[in-house]
Amino acid sequence: MQQKLVLKQSLQWKMNQSLMQSINILQLTSGELTDYLKEVANENPLIEEIHSDMDWAQYSPANTSVQSIGEINQSELTMYDQLKSQMFMLTMDDDLRKIIEFGIDSLDEDGYLDIEMEEWASSLETTIDITEKALDQIQSLEPTGIGARSLQECILLQLKQLNGYKQFIEELLTEHLDLIADSDVELISQLYDISTEEANHIIENIKRCHPKPGRLLTTTEPEYIIPEASIYKEEGEWKISFYKWAAPRITLNPQYKHLKDPTNEAADYLKEKYNEIESLRRAISYRGNTLERVIRTVVEKQVAFFEHGTYMIQPLTLKEIAEELDLHISTISRAMSQKYVQTTQGVLPLKFFLQSGIKKGDGNGTAAFVIKQLIQELITYEDKNKPLSDEAIKKKLKEEFSIEVARRTVMKYRRQLKLPSSIKRRSGG
Repeated sequence: MQQKLVLKQSLQWKMNQSLMQSINILQLTSGELTDYLKEVANENPLIEEIHSDMDWAQYSPANTSVQSIGEINQSELTMYDQLKSQMFMLTMDDDLRKIIEFGIDSLDEDGYLDIEMEEWASSLETTIDITEKALDQIQSLEPTGIGARSLQECILLQLKQLNGYKQFIEELLTEHLDLIADSDVELISQLYDISTEEANHIIENIKRCHPKPGRLLTTTEPEYIIPEASIYKEEGEWKISFYKWAAPRITLNPQYKHLKDPTNEAADYLKEKYNEIESLRRAISYRGNTLERVIRTVVEKQVAFFEHGTYMIQPLTLKEIAEELDLHISTISRAMSQKYVQTTQGVLPLKFFLQSGIKKGDGNGTAAFVIKQLIQELITYEDKNKPLSDEAIKKKLKEEFSIEVARRTVMKYRRQLKLPSSIKRRSGG
């Protein structure tokens, strides 16, 4: 054997503070973004005003009893559903998949593991080592901090995503949580031989961590549904127009434009606050650009829906959009989360255009939404003395619409539509 030097290139992804801010802002709705910027403005003297022109009244829910087409296909995804939907990004065999799913089901509503590792392993007749591997996979899911066994571990998982993470931080969290709570930068700097500035930076990062990451995946019904953009047809082309509130503008306080303070401390403070504004502006621009690319792709993929209506909506997945835009699937998910668009069919959630469905051999398919609509119609107009069984609905879908689905799929969609079985429909109950 001969020793030799080899140069090897490798890509490493590190999340800095600016990138984290861009990701967090990307997943905010227009209303949440405006509220967030107003909070920042309260702490940043350089900000004069946040301009969003938010029109709350126009989009307040006028009649909550009327179900829109976007809601017919919407099911409330629990934290557990959302975590399991991310599992396609993980590499695993079927046995490990079952163990991971069991672990996800064992989280409490805050996202913490609510079962001992020994009990987890015993319940599935496996080893602690394998459940540890399963936990590592769960802790790799979004949002960071999911699957933690304690507050300290939850914060640690989030801090490890930041630049400048040091090994001693783990000991600081486990052994000296009281120093963090008291913001005792002097003692922390003495204990770990670091500057008070670095100690303060660590405390600030810890304060930014979310103590209950599971709450970030809780589905809540918005009080106001504010669309990000309008999709309309003009001169034979489908176009997108963003509302002003989708990209709030930040104006600076004119008092500080020509301020020259002799003290370096004041100058450094103002420079820090100015950089904060520039970082915010970049994050808002990134949000707007990403959202525009996603919506344009949705319009291109679902042009049949916009041209001909709901029965022409096509199957579409996050993965397809991610591949089209060469972006990570989690970026697409964040961009679409809780975002709405104004269409000729009304105000619809962007995720309405993500449709599971039945793919055919020719590459075309029928979206689940369309099949549900057809099932709804077949049941609405059936002979009430001889209601259609799930098997009969399956046959009608094939004979009349050339749609082949399994009987259990018909049953699943019927239940999602909250329609009773044929026996109960016959008896009227």
